[in-house]
Amino acid sequence: MYKLSGKVKLISIILIVIGALGIGYGFLTAPSTIDEAKEILAAEHSGHGEGHEAESSHSMEAEGHHSEMNATGHSAHGEEAAKAHHGEEAHGESHEDHHLEHVLHQLQTKPWAATLVAGFFFLMIALGVLAFYAIQYVAQVGWSPVLFRVMEGITSYVLPGSIIVLVIVLFAGEHFYPWQDHELVAEDKILQGKSGYLNFPFFVIRAFIYVIGWNLYRYFAVKNSRALATASNYGPYKKNYKYSVFFLLFFILTESMMAWDWFMSMTPHWYSTLYAWYIFATMIVSALTVIAITTIILKKFGYLPFVNDSHLHDVAKFMFGFSVFWTYLWFGQFMLIWYANIPEEVTYFTIRIQEYNLLFFGMLVINFVFPILILMNSDFKRIPWFVIIAGCFILVGHYIDVYLLVMPSTVGLHWSFGVTEIAAILFFLGLFILVVGSGLGKAPLKIKNNPFLKESENYHY
Repeated sequence: MYKLSGKVKLISIILIVIGALGIGYGFLTAPSTIDEAKEILAAEHSGHGEGHEAESSHSMEAEGHHSEMNATGHSAHGEEAAKAHHGEEAHGESHEDHHLEHVLHQLQTKPWAATLVAGFFFLMIALGVLAFYAIQYVAQVGWSPVLFRVMEGITSYVLPGSIIVLVIVLFAGEHFYPWQDHELVAEDKILQGKSGYLNFPFFVIRAFIYVIGWNLYRYFAVKNSRALATASNYGPYKKNYKYSVFFLLFFILTESMMAWDWFMSMTPHWYSTLYAWYIFATMIVSALTVIAITTIILKKFGYLPFVNDSHLHDVAKFMFGFSVFWTYLWFGQFMLIWYANIPEEVTYFTIRIQEYNLLFFGMLVINFVFPILILMNSDFKRIPWFVIIAGCFILVGHYIDVYLLVMPSTVGLHWSFGVTEIAAILFFLGLFILVVGSGLGKAPLKIKNNPFLKESENYHY
């Protein structure tokens, strides 16, 4: 039976502490006044040198333009944009003051955004594993039951991870969601038209439904799975089959709404019908990657002798397949919007291409090209270190994917990858290792009495 070692526990706690200190540093160093924001801007622009003053001036104008665009979801220019955002309450504010207010807001949002990116990244891994676990029950798959305890251990992170992300989106919502600005909504007919759905009370209710539903399924599914080991019949298995059917229906709905609520509504004038599927693809391929890596590590230390290279091959095959699926959705969403070139649609990609160019296109290479090259050969899917290499690329690439969901819509041009971003990753990585490691040690890693156990143990492909 697996037990989290003291050394791993200590490392995870150290990561949590270092991460918490770094996140705190990010909040403490965020500017609190316009004057502090000016100093940060001046330091940024001085980095270009005196020979680039004209470029800096142009950059400041672009920042104001993108700030306005991110706040309202559509592009506008100069004073017309300022009036659309502030209306008559501007009281003669200059365009520069208006721009600096936006910059201050974005710089204050940056530590919140970095924390949300890392927090959701690790939550979506556990949530994707939970969905894949439910699919195994509904499809009555014969190859995967030997991996059920691994999946159950990883899904133990759903509870703390979902609570943390819930707290962030509820209490930092004013930093992320323009539709929570009542003055802006009062002057925006489009946001008024969406106010029946995009309003804070309904937003809170939906968020609680998501989190409660996900965790209730996980609780009862794991409970029945463990009860099956000592049961005299297949009653607990049959319960899990029924629960999984209903959960997948619930998950399809709530994952879609979660994607709209927590991410797409950051730019509330913009929408894509592929958005929820796109986030699901990111979620499931990351989840499969962590299942593979966790399985390889546990097998290496002798905890999973009943898992063979055919099981690894099938997990890696799913990693390969969903990487292609993610690329299909990425290209389908991007190509159709970019080719149509409708202003209110293309603005979402404009800032990502102009200001996040390397990340935007680099993510495509990392998430598609490398997994294809490494995992296309069937034999390579059976080699642990090949799968781990592909998995590292996939996890890095999909972290960048989540980063690009959040940062352009919240901090605009004022993005960076520094102390706060690294600290947030360390904090949630440490928490993930601690929770998942503890979860893996709560039951024997070999299941009993599952009707497909013999088939799974003797599985060869």
